[in-house]
Amino acid sequence: MEGNKRYAAIDIGSNAVRLLIKKAEVEGNEVSFTKELLLRVPLRLGFDVFETGRISEGKADDLKRLMKTYKHLMKIYKVDSYRACATSAMRDAENGEKIIKKIRQTTGIDIEIINGQQEAKIIYGNQMEMHDDRNGYFMYVDVGGGSTEVNLIASGELVYSQSFNIGTVRILTGGVTEAAWQYMKDEIAAHIKDMSPINIIGSGGNINKLYKLIYIANRKKKQLPVVSLRKFYEKLAPLGKEERMKLYGMRTDRADVIVPASEIFLTIADILKSEYILVPGIGLSDGLIDAMYMADNAGGATAGEGDEGKKEKLK
Repeated sequence: MEGNKRYAAIDIGSNAVRLLIKKAEVEGNEVSFTKELLLRVPLRLGFDVFETGRISEGKADDLKRLMKTYKHLMKIYKVDSYRACATSAMRDAENGEKIIKKIRQTTGIDIEIINGQQEAKIIYGNQMEMHDDRNGYFMYVDVGGGSTEVNLIASGELVYSQSFNIGTVRILTGGVTEAAWQYMKDEIAAHIKDMSPINIIGSGGNINKLYKLIYIANRKKKQLPVVSLRKFYEKLAPLGKEERMKLYGMRTDRADVIVPASEIFLTIADILKSEYILVPGIGLSDGLIDAMYMADNAGGATAGEGDEGKKEKLK
């Protein structure tokens, strides 16, 4: 194993842009990761893209400024390697490649636009590492601002992976049709014959927030009963955004997306006949760092099998 190193992941999502820095500490054949920094800035790129098809000049400038800031922070924290990935909003933006090229020229940060399949496999790879019980069936579900990634696991093996253009910001901007909902339902149902009930392992900021807000008697198992989520959703849905902020202490950029996120999780839970959602509190950024570490220590293998595991040295 390589010695102690710092890794950084930049996740440019449809709702927020995150920087995660972790230090890998090796002792013998064991490695542990220490979180040194986690920043989240709600640029909300998806509100531009899903309404107009492109990222506005103002938000493009904000993203460039943020990448400069993140680069300085990575230098301060003495990061060895980083990986910056953009997901659904940048995938759909007609000027996405142009913006990424400009950011590369002005900041030196190299951003990849990853497709839904890559995103799903990176998330799956990291969560599989973190999950002790590999028996039976589970579906990993990551709900983002622009898309939802699902991974079906049978006895520890990935048997189905798919990305759907159904996300919280996309729903709020009217970009999800009934046909899109039906397609997701039919697709998932077609791949779980004779498997249900299947419990969910949830990923993303919204399910983490929902888990914290809903009282759970046994938090050690990190299980959120679907019935508890449904009851809480029925309380949240009729409230306006300002009421959710006041009653539950939510930020403005969380108070609007948390309801459609609940709808997505509940829809999938109904298809799977899930009893609970496991909430390990990890996501794409963690998966990116795991993939970089695995690439350094396994001859190029990554946590997300089939993903090239591109990483950059900080300059």
